[in-house]
Amino acid sequence: MSASAPQSPPDDDRTSFSKESLKRAFFDHLFYTIGKFPKISGKNDFYVALAHTIRDRSLHRWISSTAQYNRTAPRMVAYLSAEFLMGPHLGNHLINLGLADRVREALEELELDYNEILRQEEEPGLGNGGLGRLAACFLDSLATQQIPAFGYGIRYEYGIFFQAIIDGWQVEKTDKWLRYGNPWEIQRAEWAVEIKLGGHTEQYTDDAGHFRVRWVPEKTVVGVPYDSPIPGYHVNTTNTLRLWRAEATESFDFSVFNRGDYLGAVSKKVTSENLTKVLYPNDETTQGKELRLEQQYFFVSCSLQDMIRIHLVRGGSITTFHEKFAIQLNDTHPAIAIAELMRLLVDEHLLPWEQAWNITTRTFSYTNHTLLPEALERWPLPLFQRILPRHLEIIYEINARFLNDVRIHFLGDESRIARLSLIDETGERYVRMAHLACVGSHAINGVAELHSELLKKGVLKDFYEMWPEKFHNITNGVTPRRWLVLSNPRLTELVTRTIGDAWVTDLPRIRQIENHIDDESFRQAWRAVKRANKADLAALIQRRTGVQVNPDSMFDVLVKRIHEYKRQHLAVLHIVTLYHRLKSGRARDLQPRTFIFGGKAAPGYHMAKLMIKLITSVGDVINHDPDVHDLLKVVFIPNFNVTLGQCIYPAADLSEQISLAGKEASGTGNMKFAMNGALTIGTMDGANIELREQVGPENFFLFGHTAEEVQALRDAGYQPSDYYHSHSELRTCIDLIRSGFFSRGDAGLFRPLVDNLLYHDPYMLLADYQSYIECQDLVAQAYRDTDAWTRMSILNTARSGKFSSDRSIREYAEKIWKVDPVPVELYDESELEGSLRPHAMR
Repeated sequence: MSASAPQSPPDDDRTSFSKESLKRAFFDHLFYTIGKFPKISGKNDFYVALAHTIRDRSLHRWISSTAQYNRTAPRMVAYLSAEFLMGPHLGNHLINLGLADRVREALEELELDYNEILRQEEEPGLGNGGLGRLAACFLDSLATQQIPAFGYGIRYEYGIFFQAIIDGWQVEKTDKWLRYGNPWEIQRAEWAVEIKLGGHTEQYTDDAGHFRVRWVPEKTVVGVPYDSPIPGYHVNTTNTLRLWRAEATESFDFSVFNRGDYLGAVSKKVTSENLTKVLYPNDETTQGKELRLEQQYFFVSCSLQDMIRIHLVRGGSITTFHEKFAIQLNDTHPAIAIAELMRLLVDEHLLPWEQAWNITTRTFSYTNHTLLPEALERWPLPLFQRILPRHLEIIYEINARFLNDVRIHFLGDESRIARLSLIDETGERYVRMAHLACVGSHAINGVAELHSELLKKGVLKDFYEMWPEKFHNITNGVTPRRWLVLSNPRLTELVTRTIGDAWVTDLPRIRQIENHIDDESFRQAWRAVKRANKADLAALIQRRTGVQVNPDSMFDVLVKRIHEYKRQHLAVLHIVTLYHRLKSGRARDLQPRTFIFGGKAAPGYHMAKLMIKLITSVGDVINHDPDVHDLLKVVFIPNFNVTLGQCIYPAADLSEQISLAGKEASGTGNMKFAMNGALTIGTMDGANIELREQVGPENFFLFGHTAEEVQALRDAGYQPSDYYHSHSELRTCIDLIRSGFFSRGDAGLFRPLVDNLLYHDPYMLLADYQSYIECQDLVAQAYRDTDAWTRMSILNTARSGKFSSDRSIREYAEKIWKVDPVPVELYDESELEGSLRPHAMR
């Protein structure tokens, strides 16, 4: 890369970017941090030594950013998210600091394998899918755009589960991502906070005669922050990801131990630490629901107390809190923060209700990520009252005041009052968390143009009609630093050699490669990059699954969370269709394809797990059938995560984005694929619509019903069996699956899936099947023309500029947060000593 690196510090072994200093620092950490010398060091030792070497360079920028923020007290963004799917840190730091090439050279001179060392890093399993990866992309862009920000979340000890595939079934195993420690984090025990849970409330009158409420908890836990640096690309700004770990107030009861109750002596420690053990505990049980609500409250309370501490230490007044913090709620998981900030302001800082509410609503904004009503969080009232009794009282008060406004705004419309209420009164009563987020936020946004419009017409229609000025659209984006520069170095080198590197922080500039589309040597180089990436992925597939695939076949890829609405089983119906055509002699000139799947099903979601079993079972039959040779291969790569994504997106020829129109909020996988030159087959759903507009309809394979047509089908009384009876190929596919052909004669194995399709089909696979198959035939025809396909691939990358998370962050900053960039100058140690007041850091 030709762009200049961040401001260069003095030449010392902790901060210098010179190759010799990097080598000395590497050996220094190997010796003094790890306590080893090279001959007895393993690969992980080398990784940890290198991680500390690079973290030192980030720390200089991190502390300089801290000093800048403390001195100027700018308005800061606080991004509250239950997930942060960061991916490995080392590679990202090397790219953003401009050190990748230099470190590679230094390690080669030390006879160490750069790529092998990077592969040693355990990926932090702190997210499940798009929600957590979006949060990670946003943190990268916030720092790159030089906007002061925190990411706040939970330091899950085990994170999302490790997915193994055993006999074709998903098996969840513990993800021990912290088993070797985490060299990127720093514990900040001095900023720990106490969190109350359970108990009851007491009313009293204070000395000034004011009515007050005191929360008397059943138990108290401690939240301890762990900080990781988030560097911007080629700037000095380095922001903070602050994750909270739960600990007991007293880890060991000596008196209980002395009585011989050795387990009882540590029971409080075990119970408290369970709070942050696992991401998304199975909430099918009451205990699981309780733990999930406790997790959500725990991290937002920790975070809000932390923000207030920072604000007060910087000399602010509690009454100006909203002027210095813009808090973004990433979906409904952190929505309890609205009631918690009210509690802190009213009960702890003794502000009048009206003033506290004004501060709260001017502080929060809310991003909605779903159109599925069942995915909008709600909590049974008895459970909520048992865990958060004071917050339920506050929510009742918010609701009473809000519904008074509703009555005035919609005079005489009692049904609207019931729909808008924060409490769902139908059947078992619930607290509606999305409603709380809407009422307590000054801005509400969707994450794609279609999604935002459907929110206004659907799940949030009543809120839109009451407060249309609150609603915005900000289409999601992904960071090109990780998803192109780091993931696809071959393509990065080709693009940069052709047009320079300004596109890395201004992605719309990548459109300049379109000017080279008629250059045959450029197209040849483009194909060579894709072929090399496919060869790398083919080698990985063989290592992970034992299946040998042909890099010259079309790589048709569907990797994302396994869910019925994402319709992985529609892709399976296509595979079975092709297989049957081959076996019946009707497709001898079939374009060779490798179908690549990946993704995790929620542990309690049986239908999604059965979909994985169907994929693997179909693959087992096809991959071992000598009649199809290399024409068809089906692979399911287990444990899909960021690290795997970095290998898969650059190698894909075809990106499958086939959710039912009107169900996907946005999607970001579609953006990563297009950036890396994959063509998309997809419905008019989520950000697919904007992607198709950008790349051109002629470079996008569109199929399926629109959202309006889907609704019309549903209103007309959709009968999936009609499609089964009227389409012979569809009937043949379903009968083949139902017969037990792909399940070793067990006709009952896939019956729940088949019956659901034939008699319910809530996501209309059968209605979209024929359109999908015809569109896939067009894909195969297009792929035969290698040169034309290359041109379409180039155009997908060239026209992906809109989908950078840098653009998303600029829109949030301007429309919603009202924050400005704060450039950071590097400090030397003497300046830092004078600028950091005690306990004010970050």
